[in-house]
Formats: sequence, structure tokens, C-alpha cells
Amino acid sequence: MMQQALPFTLNGENGEEIVMKNTYLQVSVFLISLLIASVAMATEEPKYVLLEKSEPFELRAYSPRIVAEVKVEGDLDTASSSGFRILAAYIFGKNQVSEKIAMTAPVGIESSDQSKSTKIAMTAPVMIEGNKSSDKTSNNQWTVSFLMPAGSTLDNLPKPLDSQVRIRELPSEKRAVITFSGFYNEEKVQEKTQSLREWIKTKNLKPTGEPQFARYNPPWTLPFMRRNEILIQVLD
Repeated sequence: MMQQALPFTLNGENGEEIVMKNTYLQVSVFLISLLIASVAMATEEPKYVLLEKSEPFELRAYSPRIVAEVKVEGDLDTASSSGFRILAAYIFGKNQVSEKIAMTAPVGIESSDQSKSTKIAMTAPVMIEGNKSSDKTSNNQWTVSFLMPAGSTLDNLPKPLDSQVRIRELPSEKRAVITFSGFYNEEKVQEKTQSLREWIKTKNLKPTGEPQFARYNPPWTLPFMRRNEILIQVLD
């Protein structure tokens, strides 16, 4: 006579421990997600007027803004990492302060001592732009840039101690944009860029300049919460 198989159940201390661990893990992931989202919302982004939207595409009119940028070589990942480190060093103190700096965060320092430095409020996104080169033997060249906080001018920003870092002002402009989430690589960026170029054609816009890749989140952000963009400057 065959015995009836009993369903599997979680009983005793082992079962309770498993349930508690799973609950703790779920709560931890939820809290980390909220923390990342709150940091992202608190980070200043470039100001623009939305002219048209047809998901995942947008046409934006950007106001003038100031960026810190550096030119680097390598593939997309290498350029992104090395450029980020150089610019992060600048905004976190590798600079010279000559007067009070208006910042998004409560950081304002006034000094005539050129040996002193200041921290600059973090903004988003990190911009990466490929630079065309006629020398096919050279490595890929990229320009990585950070947006400077609102209220910044060429006169009141601290001077970079690293000669690789350049501060410049961008004029007002229109940009076509495609937004996507998840991880990125060069193939995915090229695919999204091509989709954006096709959308630009349908709108009878004229692209000008090189496409820019923008990433808004730190590396530890969960894939589904990541925000990436490709931007191309356009003329009517």
C-alpha cells in the first residue's frame, strides 16, 4: 500500500529563519531603491523646455550652461571611468578658490588663499561624446563632461589644478533625445543613436555635431532604475 506524499511545508526554526531572511532582503532592496531614487531626485539636472514628446523620444530647448570637461581615450567604458575620475577630483576639491562660489548645496567659500579648495555640488548627467579622428591607428577619443551647478559662471568657478580639465560655457540649443534604461555598452548606444537619427529625419530636423551619451545614475543603481540618454543637437 503506497503512502500518500505530504506537501512540503516550512516548519520550525529553519522555516522561520528562511522567511525572516527573505523578508529582510526584500525590505533592504526596497529601502536601497528609495535611497537611490531620493538621491537622483535631489541631484541638479540641466534646465530645458520640452518642445515635443513621443516616447522614448523628446525634443528639448536647453538654456545656456557651464560644463567641466576632459578629453580621454579608450573604449566607452574606459573613457567613462577615467573621465569621471578626473572630473570628480576637480569637483571634490582638486581646484583653486579665489572667491565665493554659489552652489546648489550649502557650500560657499571665500578665500584669497590659492592653496585652499572647495567642493562643488554634484549634478547629473555625466555626458560622454565621441570625437572623430582621421588617424585610424589612434585610440577612440571621447569628451566626458559634468554640468556645473546653476548660478555658476566662468568667473566664480574654482580653477582646476589638473590642466586636462577645461571649463566652458555652452550656448542655448535644441537637442533631440532618446531615453532608455538598463545597462549600456557601445553596441546598445549605437543602436539607440541610430533610432534617434531616424526619428530626427521624420521630424525634418537637421542634426549637427556628434551624439552625446548621458548617464544619470551611479554604478550601483539597479538596472531597471537606471536612466540613460542619447542627445543630438539639431537645427530647424
